[in-house]
Amino acid sequence: MAGFPASWTALKSSDWHTFRDPNEEWEKTIYFNNANVVRQISNNIANATETKAFDRWDPSWVKVVANHVGASMHAEHGLGMHVFLPAQRDAPTNMHNNAICVNSMHKLRFAQDLALYNLALADALPDFDGSIHREVWMQDPAWQATRENVEKITGIRDWAEAVFVANCIYEPLVGELFRSQFVMQVAASHGDYTTPSVVGAGEGDFFRDLRYTVDMFGILVNDKDHGAENKETLQGYVDQWTPLSMTAARHLQPLWSQPGHRVMRFEDGFDAAKQRFGRILSDFGLTAPKEV
Repeated sequence: MAGFPASWTALKSSDWHTFRDPNEEWEKTIYFNNANVVRQISNNIANATETKAFDRWDPSWVKVVANHVGASMHAEHGLGMHVFLPAQRDAPTNMHNNAICVNSMHKLRFAQDLALYNLALADALPDFDGSIHREVWMQDPAWQATRENVEKITGIRDWAEAVFVANCIYEPLVGELFRSQFVMQVAASHGDYTTPSVVGAGEGDFFRDLRYTVDMFGILVNDKDHGAENKETLQGYVDQWTPLSMTAARHLQPLWSQPGHRVMRFEDGFDAAKQRFGRILSDFGLTAPKEV
């Protein structure tokens, strides 16, 4: 297609215009959905501040949120700004552009949600270090494999590969592991009901974006002319990129021992993440590497 060379991705299609976003995103849905998310988060934080709910947090959890929930905003921003934003520019149709653009907006909004939440907590809690998140992201050994993972994904120049690797490999194995299998599971037992509302918004974004991703690549692996070749290409991405995300996930294991109350084991959360990953691959007829 004019202006969008086929060489911008290794994947091939008999008709790129076949794809239709199952989320049916357009201007109104973007504004409506994100306004609702921001309104919900803002109300929860305001209510917690009014009732002094933050004062009842376990001290160990205050440190976890400052260090690690704060650090996670850098991964979200990196994916939104340097993976999905350039990918939506290079994708070949308006429907692809729109779906991936919304994905980018979700990541950037979520990163900003976390940044603003960090500022609110710094005001509400005298022991909350609102500036340590960058140091943790840059230096804490638990996050260095994740940082490497995200930075390498930002270097992918093939738009379809970037979207597939981010949404189908990194997100279930690393992003969802941290959000759903750590923060969402552990917060309540430490007196915290607000952080899950913030992080849960990011999880909702992931589920929504995964829907368009599964449809997008499902069409390509079932393409009448190029399906077998596309499937082989995607399997190559799985084989190449899965070890990096598996390493990133395993390096996050020390986080599970830092809260004062042990709610679940890292191994159980990681097993749930790997099961999600396996279900995503099965949608495309792909197989996970033996190490998963």
